[in-house]
Amino acid sequence: MELNGKNVPRLRQVTDIERATSKKARESWQMFTIMAEFIESAERLSELRPAVSIFGSARTRPDDPNYALCVDISRRLSDGGFAVISGGGPGIMEAANKGAFEGRSSSVGLNIELPHEQGRNVWQDISISFRHFFARKVAFVKYADAYVVLPGGFGTLDELSEVLTLIQTGKSRRIPVILVGTAFWRGLLDWFGTQLVGDGMINEKDLELMQLIDEPANIVDAIFAFYEARDIALPEIDLPLNSFL
Repeated sequence: MELNGKNVPRLRQVTDIERATSKKARESWQMFTIMAEFIESAERLSELRPAVSIFGSARTRPDDPNYALCVDISRRLSDGGFAVISGGGPGIMEAANKGAFEGRSSSVGLNIELPHEQGRNVWQDISISFRHFFARKVAFVKYADAYVVLPGGFGTLDELSEVLTLIQTGKSRRIPVILVGTAFWRGLLDWFGTQLVGDGMINEKDLELMQLIDEPANIVDAIFAFYEARDIALPEIDLPLNSFL
């Protein structure tokens, strides 16, 4: 195939029949596995709403204060009627699942198959396994009515920037994005303001997409307040809100 004078071959033009057949089979199989992951997540999660996706470091140990903090946040959300979605692994993911598992609503683990990582945690009512990161990331955003982000590394920052980009560009609906841990996030938020806003890379109003909240009770309140202000119904709670705060 000629494109602007450049030779851009198509798979159907490969003359080695065995190689072409093998490559077509591999590509087709990969597409089917991707489709299967989207179908399974839709079947198992689309009626789960409302839900909150929680992120943070897989390296956070059970004796870390952030682990206990996450268990507390997740339990409050679960008792408040929110399913809690995590990556299904150790650290903050485990803490999120543990708190939800002990609460009234579903604990969901979106597990990823990796060659050298620890397996899924045991605190999952619903467990889905993914081979493809991007299918898993779609599920995190598509079925979440809020994001709660605790301290973490590249994966946590990736998920945070992903949802901010989708909301900023209008590709996803506006949901609360709550950062937990003032000492951890303050420097990044200051850098957003001085560098990204200062250099015109984002608008100052884009900083309003995030809230910085440390107290578990205030996190739950902020999520409910967000939807109440927009007159969007969330599940009725048969206990007064302050009964579990």
